Amino acid sequence: GANRLGASALMQGLSDGYFVLPMTIGNYLSAEIKTPVPDTKDKAFDDAEKNVQERLDKILSIKGSKTVDYYHKQLGDIMWNYCGMSRNREGLEKAKNMVKELREDFWQNVKVPGSTNEMNGELEKAGRVADFLELGELIAVDALNRYESCGGHFREEYQTEEGEALRDDEGHQFVSAWEFKGEDNDPELHKEPLEFDIVKPTTRSYK
Repeated sequence: GANRLGASALMQGLSDGYFVLPMTIGNYLSAEIKTPVPDTKDKAFDDAEKNVQERLDKILSIKGSKTVDYYHKQLGDIMWNYCGMSRNREGLEKAKNMVKELREDFWQNVKVPGSTNEMNGELEKAGRVADFLELGELIAVDALNRYESCGGHFREEYQTEEGEALRDDEGHQFVSAWEFKGEDNDPELHKEPLEFDIVKPTTRSYK
């Protein structure tokens, strides 16, 4: 949703989170109170716990000179300037490279105080910013792979003579997901085609 239906996805999330869930999840949880806690003695649990602990230890071991907030603000500036609603190939390429460099610098120079044996807000924030850096780079990559303008994604190269969004429904009739392939590998794009038999996608006009 970040590159095509960003606004509607945001509103749906707000609606579900603020209005729907509080009125529905209570009844569900009340029936689960007596449900036994699942056994965590499993390799999947052990692997997940080990991976998280190693990641936290890695962040704390860097002991660099820059705060987590520094990287958060730098990333925000990049995304604001080059990955806003109006974007172009040159800016997206620049953003992709800048976020990649910022992410590499984060893992070499971030400074996080404290330890994992205490309530550590800075460590929690560092983990989130590390995720934001990966997501920011992926948003730029995904936007570069979308050769159209639609929704929250306006590629300046794809617009009508009147400056309206120029969609490419035929070329983008799919559900897509990027698969994480490891720290040093490019993500893999998966596509599931969409079929429209009765109502065909059309360009929305506000005139």
